[in-house]
Amino acid sequence: MAEKVYYHNENIRKMVLASMFAAMMAVGAYIRIPVPVSPVPITLQILFILMAGAMLGARWGTISVIVYLLLGIAGLPVFSGGSSGLGMLFGPTGGYLVGFVFGAFVTGLLCDRYGNSRFHFNVIFMFSGLIIIYFLGILQLMNIADLSLAESITIGIAPYVPGDVFKLLAGAFIVSRYSV
Repeated sequence: MAEKVYYHNENIRKMVLASMFAAMMAVGAYIRIPVPVSPVPITLQILFILMAGAMLGARWGTISVIVYLLLGIAGLPVFSGGSSGLGMLFGPTGGYLVGFVFGAFVTGLLCDRYGNSRFHFNVIFMFSGLIIIYFLGILQLMNIADLSLAESITIGIAPYVPGDVFKLLAGAFIVSRYSV
């Protein structure tokens, strides 16, 4: 009987943490730096998405991102710059939004399987999630903006790599020290 209570309490704890990460993703979207050559701004969402996957695992990390996306689709101004609506998924940044789900899932899956207490493993796992986000993001950017692969990489990835690597390293450090 004690195991069921523990399991129930653990689920409640994960639900609360998933909700908190969804809220942090929304706040991270408001911390926005426009990039003149790209429709994709610099935000802190990547940090919170990769941390959600690493700290909460594949299931709850993915749920936290889905909750965030559903809030935005429902009309709450939680996407970058306070935007919202289903149309955001079909615009130039929509691939990144979809990539958030898969990036958190892959990061969480790797952390579930191999643990999240070692910094260097977290860097590799979070980098894997980031690559997926980039991949889906540039696919959508290529399609919507009618760009070549090289042009999409130039405006959809290159300006963000230094900041995203810094966010990834900070997130990996935090996760390795304070995993839940």
